[in-house]
Amino acid sequence: MFTAIVAETGRDDDGKHTAEVGIREVDDDVLPDGDVTLDVSHSSVNYKDGMLLAGRPGIARTSPLIPGIDVVGAVTETSSPDFAVGDLVTVNGAGLGETRHGGLAERARVDSASLVRVPEGISAAQAAAIGTAGFTAMMAVLALEGDVGPDAGDVLVTGAAGGVGSIAIAVLARLGYRVVASTGRVDEQGDYLRSLGAAEVVDRAQFSEAGKPLQSQRWAGAVDSVGSHTLVNILAQTNYGGTVAACGLAQGPDLPGSVLPFILRGVRLLGINSVDAPRALREKAWSRLATDLDRDLLDTMTETVPLAGAQDVAQRILAGTVRGRTVVDVRA
Repeated sequence: MFTAIVAETGRDDDGKHTAEVGIREVDDDVLPDGDVTLDVSHSSVNYKDGMLLAGRPGIARTSPLIPGIDVVGAVTETSSPDFAVGDLVTVNGAGLGETRHGGLAERARVDSASLVRVPEGISAAQAAAIGTAGFTAMMAVLALEGDVGPDAGDVLVTGAAGGVGSIAIAVLARLGYRVVASTGRVDEQGDYLRSLGAAEVVDRAQFSEAGKPLQSQRWAGAVDSVGSHTLVNILAQTNYGGTVAACGLAQGPDLPGSVLPFILRGVRLLGINSVDAPRALREKAWSRLATDLDRDLLDTMTETVPLAGAQDVAQRILAGTVRGRTVVDVRA
């Protein structure tokens, strides 16, 4: 038996979505197929987790389901030649908390194809603080730096106070980029974003409405977690030959723009999919996080809660009042 948060979702007689979410004691036989079993020490609360924990539809693809798209723990059983009992490992995405049981539990069973050994020097709690958000941010940086160097000009980061944005700012600033942070909470979060390395903080409202297909060139590159009109305006303002890494859709999944930035300015739009990333890319991103992310700075952007506190955090995430990263100590 082990302790887990379990979400049961379905439809009532009228076809309306139903959800029951709470902490339970569950048997080991609920664990899915996989070649590595873990004693989980930490997970985190991401936006997807927040939706499921709050009983929202659209995340769970099976029921019952243990939420948690991030897992950090020690290997207890393995049939994989790549991992040994006692290894500290992590999985981000890979269907966790959506199609298979995730990290908000004391035990997990995973597929080693998506498993990464936590780099030396990063603690279990810090690995959870990095999580999918940090992994996604690093993938975006890897995509950008192939085309855009630190001397190319300003790099914009949208959704800057969130997990992806916070870590992207910290990494880019440490690599020497001049980072401009976009947020809807300039007065509230401005000092925080500058503490992470942002040289300038701007209001997201300037990007959120429909604009001209080509606008004054402003950005050498961007990391966008918002999508929709925001992404279209960023593309319209990106310098000739610039690159935009798109990794989220907080404003929407649509792209209501034109091809003009691509064919007249040679702008590149790169999609970032951390969920299905192969292990080689995962290992590369985590290796770079070990060297390019200031872990003391990571600690300043991290809040830690016990397993019983995860549902309260979910409500705050959906309300837009959480910044940085929230780690769940599943043993507390």
